[in-house]
Amino acid sequence: MSVRRRTTLRAVAAATVAIALAAGCSNANSGAGKGGGGGADGVLTIGKPDGPQTNNSNPFLSTSAGATLGYRYMIYEPLAMTNMIKPTEKADPWLATDWEWESNFTKVTFTLDERAKWADGKDLTADDVEFTFNLLKKHPALNGNGIPFDGIAVEGGKVVLTFKESQFVNQNKIIQTFIVPRHIWEKVDNPETWPNRTPVGSGPYKLKTFTPQTTTLVATPTYWNGKTKVKELRYTAYNDNSAATTALATGKVEWSFVFMPNHKQLFIDKDPKNHKLWFPSGLGIHGLWFNTARKPLDNPALRKAMAMVVDRNAIHIQAQATLYPEITNPTGIPLPAGEPFLAPEYQGANTKPDVPGAKKLLAEAGFTLEGGVLKDPSGKPVTLTFTDPAGWNDYITGLAIIKDSVKQLGIEAKVKTQTAEAWGVDVANGNFDATLHWTNSGATPYDMYQNVMDGAILQPIGKSSQAGNFGRFKNDEATTALKEYANAKDEPTRTKAMHILQKIFVEQAPMIPTAAAPIGAEYSTKDWIGWPTEANPYAPPQHTQPSALEIVLNLTPAK
Repeated sequence: MSVRRRTTLRAVAAATVAIALAAGCSNANSGAGKGGGGGADGVLTIGKPDGPQTNNSNPFLSTSAGATLGYRYMIYEPLAMTNMIKPTEKADPWLATDWEWESNFTKVTFTLDERAKWADGKDLTADDVEFTFNLLKKHPALNGNGIPFDGIAVEGGKVVLTFKESQFVNQNKIIQTFIVPRHIWEKVDNPETWPNRTPVGSGPYKLKTFTPQTTTLVATPTYWNGKTKVKELRYTAYNDNSAATTALATGKVEWSFVFMPNHKQLFIDKDPKNHKLWFPSGLGIHGLWFNTARKPLDNPALRKAMAMVVDRNAIHIQAQATLYPEITNPTGIPLPAGEPFLAPEYQGANTKPDVPGAKKLLAEAGFTLEGGVLKDPSGKPVTLTFTDPAGWNDYITGLAIIKDSVKQLGIEAKVKTQTAEAWGVDVANGNFDATLHWTNSGATPYDMYQNVMDGAILQPIGKSSQAGNFGRFKNDEATTALKEYANAKDEPTRTKAMHILQKIFVEQAPMIPTAAAPIGAEYSTKDWIGWPTEANPYAPPQHTQPSALEIVLNLTPAK
């Protein structure tokens, strides 16, 4: 598997992108030609098994190289920095020194740090922040979190956002928004497709070189928020998990999130003193997303029957090597973290395969089994294609297990692999039958369900859906419950809405949850120390999360 968000990101879409040559280097790139990483020469090496990348550094597009590799977080900065594994804690001030919510989360006022500057030396001002939010309001394809912006203004040097409805569930997403420079972006004719090949941000790094395989960033000597110990970041895109694992094991890569069927033997034992991994999780999940706008997957009985026969325990052991927490409840809510949110009817429920029950459900819905072939109510055989990127071994193995599971119902499925880039575009545009993918994560299961079932972000097939609902799921009751949860003024109202969402998720099966989503990583302490750990959980360790910048700024040479 590659580094996947999410999500996700709960905040920034997932939830991602590569870039172009940018100007300039300084003494920050000393040791650039020595190969490998190391605290001594100031280089940190990062790797992902996503294959060759296309030159695109648009920070708002989840399909860009900057998002896929994670380097957008080193160039562009948020107003505040949240911790996904402690989402209820107050965020750390960043470009904003303070923010205040009013009127049941329908108004927020930001006070900006007057020291902030762009990498080209110009001041970062309230006008830049106002411009950024207006940019997202005007261009939905850039508004990956689907924030319903209303009023956007500068008042007394502060930025004021107003909304028609409560943004209780979107607080972290709003304060984590990337801010871009007005003096550059206002000249762009079509920001939704702009590759931004010479990115200018306020962060501590700028692009030095880009190739489809390796992207290099160098530290900006004039970074407004202090000096950096890591002088150069090298992002390498490997073709598959095996190549990325070898790079980690040999020390060529120092930071990654790669699925390993035997992480102890393949990674830890190669250097027990320095090779580390930490896999904390939130309330997001991985699962098989159905394209509910395609026949025969538009039939909820077929989707639910498939969910009833998938062997999640086999996926947990064979596909995920027990590295990710197993999903044991049909609501998809990870346990025990999500236990307080479970509706009474699903307390004690389990995901044990029930083939007879699934066959009965299909028969009642008009499906027939003839000669071992399942036929839909119109008499057409049910054939499906499962897709995921080549090299994402956990997902590919998971699809093979799902394929074998649904064969018990007479469903003929095949597994197709793609490049990560092509897959990302197809998922966003709805060009698939079913695919293993992750969901967003948050302080409650709301973010997970919203990512999968929200009709408010529904896009027709062929139009890119950056905000989620890749399966084009349309259910008015789910959309209403999500809205009621988000706008609730008291906990009982939220609880009622959450229980409704669980019932719809189980009965309509817009996706099959297969695992809780870890926000983990492998890393080496040989040359760099200061990584987040279970004892010091200041951030999730994944380098494609917003807090990756906080991690890099926290690192110091080991020698």
